[in-house]
Amino acid sequence: MHDLQLERFYQTGETSNGLVMIPDGPIKTFTLRGIKDSPPYLHDGRLMTLADCVEFFNLVLGLNLTEQEKANLVAYMLAL
Repeated sequence: MHDLQLERFYQTGETSNGLVMIPDGPIKTFTLRGIKDSPPYLHDGRLMTLADCVEFFNLVLGLNLTEQEKANLVAYMLAL
């Protein structure tokens, strides 16, 4: 289980798209095996593509990946 602490990016209790923003807390870390066959991604289905996932974690974790590194990660996950 991992807690990404996404609440640091929004005000808790704020409404967005008709949904109240609350902390997600720890979420299950899923396996990458066969990941290309199971969209949408993340525990709540908020990410529609693997490229979205790479960009999401790039921003949340502050990885500062280059476009080539992001493309390489997506290609790797598609090969699993």
